[in-house]
Amino acid sequence: MKILATDLDRTLLPNGSWPVDENAIELFNEWTLKQGVLVVYVTGRNLDLTEMAIREYGVRFPDILCGDVGTTIRHYENDNWSMDLGWIEHVHAMSPRWDNAAIRGALEKIKGLREQESQHQNEFKQSYYVDHQNHESILSEVEKLISGKFDEVLIYSFDSNNGNGLLDVLPASATKQTSLEYVAKVYKAGREVVFCGDSGNDIFPLTDGFRGVMVRNADEQLVKQVTQAKQQNDAIEIYHSKGNFKGLNGYYVSGVLEGAYHYGVLDDSVELKHFQ
Repeated sequence: MKILATDLDRTLLPNGSWPVDENAIELFNEWTLKQGVLVVYVTGRNLDLTEMAIREYGVRFPDILCGDVGTTIRHYENDNWSMDLGWIEHVHAMSPRWDNAAIRGALEKIKGLREQESQHQNEFKQSYYVDHQNHESILSEVEKLISGKFDEVLIYSFDSNNGNGLLDVLPASATKQTSLEYVAKVYKAGREVVFCGDSGNDIFPLTDGFRGVMVRNADEQLVKQVTQAKQQNDAIEIYHSKGNFKGLNGYYVSGVLEGAYHYGVLDDSVELKHFQ
């Protein structure tokens, strides 16, 4: 089973400042369906925001949604979503000390750290806005207060679209990377998994066990992190889309297609009307 997994915002979705290739989304929809690839969206968006993106941009429904930064997994079949209850049991078993209420209490008085709205929280996700200019000292303070106490991991990223620093405190067993590992194991995909991303919270799935694709518009922060990881571990497979692929420019979904083709997840064995 070949799996094409991708982040949404500014990776698959053209919601940044870079130019968009006409019909690239239609090509993604057609190519993945005709090729029979299992499509997984791995995103910080919750279900409502994911459906909003599907309606707004016209991207296809995924086969699987690893939403809320990987803390939830849903399957889409026959026009319906179903929660993966096995995933919830897995996270509870792997991170028994997780306690988001206690984490909230421990971090509530840190200056420059503001809790995100309720729709961005769940039982495995405690999320904050961070003063990006002071994010290093803020994250250091967060680590001093909670590090090692809650089976937790800290995921920091920068939203170049609005200048927000974003911090997700998650169980170490419930991240973009671990949720995709779970899906790959369920579908017996082995190494046949390609993950595409653009920002700092994509660093782990890009550099630990999957074949990675950075779209052309990837954040400088991510490019630097991935480059450093590659220097320390040459076994990491990473491709940085650059454009000039079948007339596409490499930004957003065009970069996803370029990377998927590079790894052979998509190929020329099917006829595509959007290339004609």
